[in-house]
Amino acid sequence: MCGIVAAVAERNIVPVLIEGLKRLEYRGYDSAGLALLNPTLTRLRSVGRVAELEAQAQDRVAHHGIAHTRWATHGVPSERNAHPHVSGGLAVVHNGIIENYAELKTELQAAGFVFSSDTDTEVIAHLLRHTLKSEPDLFVAVQRAVARLVGAYAIAVVQEWEDRIVVARHGAPLLLGVAEDGRYAASDAAALLQVTRQMIYLEDGDVAELKRGSVKIVGAGGTAIERPLVESHLSADAVELGDYRHYMQKEIFEQPQALAATLELIGGAQALSPNLFGADAPELLTGIDAVLILACGTSYHAGLVARYWIEQLAGLPCSVEIASEYRYRTSVPNPQQLVVAISQSGETADTLASVKHAKALGMRRTLALCNVPESAIVRECALRFLTRAGPEIGVASTKAFTTQLAALFLLATTLAKQAGRLALPQEAEHLIALRHLPVAVQKVLALEPAIAGWATRFADKQHALFLGRGHHYPIALEGALKLKEISYIHAEGYPAGELKHGPLALVDEHMPVVSVAPNDALLEKLKSNLKEVAARGGELYVFADADSAVAEEAGVHVLRLPEHYGLLSPVLHVVPLQLLAYHVALVKGTDVDKPRNLAKSVTVE
Repeated sequence: MCGIVAAVAERNIVPVLIEGLKRLEYRGYDSAGLALLNPTLTRLRSVGRVAELEAQAQDRVAHHGIAHTRWATHGVPSERNAHPHVSGGLAVVHNGIIENYAELKTELQAAGFVFSSDTDTEVIAHLLRHTLKSEPDLFVAVQRAVARLVGAYAIAVVQEWEDRIVVARHGAPLLLGVAEDGRYAASDAAALLQVTRQMIYLEDGDVAELKRGSVKIVGAGGTAIERPLVESHLSADAVELGDYRHYMQKEIFEQPQALAATLELIGGAQALSPNLFGADAPELLTGIDAVLILACGTSYHAGLVARYWIEQLAGLPCSVEIASEYRYRTSVPNPQQLVVAISQSGETADTLASVKHAKALGMRRTLALCNVPESAIVRECALRFLTRAGPEIGVASTKAFTTQLAALFLLATTLAKQAGRLALPQEAEHLIALRHLPVAVQKVLALEPAIAGWATRFADKQHALFLGRGHHYPIALEGALKLKEISYIHAEGYPAGELKHGPLALVDEHMPVVSVAPNDALLEKLKSNLKEVAARGGELYVFADADSAVAEEAGVHVLRLPEHYGLLSPVLHVVPLQLLAYHVALVKGTDVDKPRNLAKSVTVE
């Protein structure tokens, strides 16, 4: 992994490949490269940013080419490990992980192939060249070669003197672009908006041949197949930085609009409807007796908040599983359970695999909660809800998280109504609160200057502790995750009641303690926990509601949110934690949008 762009066109495709890679930078990467045919093969690679590759490619002209940004899995970040990888006059770029690469490498070395990198991808290049000895047609050779691969892959292949590109996918995203002047491929629609809005989304097992005026696709069985042409509604402006310093800042401030777009379907509604989650929802949501949420990272934290809502409002037991763990343990299947998969990209490998595992266990009531309509997880699930956050470029998720929370609250209230546990006055109150949510978040964003002032006090710290109680405990986890992701300060989130069971031993004047303090039923308990921190010399930074009785004093700094928001309070309280992480990263001078070692869309295990 992490990003692929390919093009065969009448125009010079070098600027298209470079611009496409720039639009995929948000996915995270450590090196970049491209292979151009003119008609012989030219390969350019660099460690670092796409801008360095762009300088190498200046004045180059080609009409066929493939390009890649790499996030290291096999082999350290280096030019020798950067894609494309070549074998003779053939070049390959690849996203994913080939699980049987060691076995294939041994076989190919015995056949006389010499490897020059540490990657699993180089196996694909040599395997293809080996296959071409018995099958000279590149399109057929790719079909035969990928049949031997075990694992996840999206690949693009070019060969000298060929006027085509061949691509294939299994488990990693890949789509095609159709334009008047040529055919294109990429990991993400954002990379192709510069040339077309007409997209074809490949399915697992598909292999496609791209020529300037045509596309030919065969499915997993080798039979010719038609995939629908879809017009992307993604706005090119949505992936531009505009007047903001970083995409993360832009996306934090886009949260009111993202929430409004996500909740648009209930804008004039007088009542909640299960049809919000798909035409089959009235049937599939009837009779469920539990909810299982599968997610990773930030989406997992959204699921933890939803557990409180679902159990309190709908009276249904709710379990939340880290997707990467769920399918590797023995669990008890429940066919009457609703399985909810949460993913910003809809291509998260672990979450997708866990949904397939749940279905294989007989759990067919599946719901995708996702930001990308054409994604694999959306296609895999029976029901869907699109969060409409728009493109999220910064690696540290912000608006995707808050829109996930809004969607999950809609799910919790809908399930409560289905279960006969939501009276009409409560339903009306929840709808009013949801519709007001964008305005409430806009008010919280006004706290940015004060939060920026706090951030300077974190710049020299090595550790931080985040505390919350009840459905704000997952918000503490999310705040800690944001700080560690982009500022590289080690941070942990804890339920405040757990302080005495270990974390309190770490508290001193060198460890800032951040707390979420809404005016709810657990406030007095939380205040006692904060006293425990203050008594040990800890420096407290408290995000309280306007009416939370938390006093500012020596060692206790308090910022008050404009209003208390009841059950939806987690949506508001996470926003200042996002801003705190952002401004601490600014002070420390880290790469906010592309933090080290991280990728935006984790399409491998």
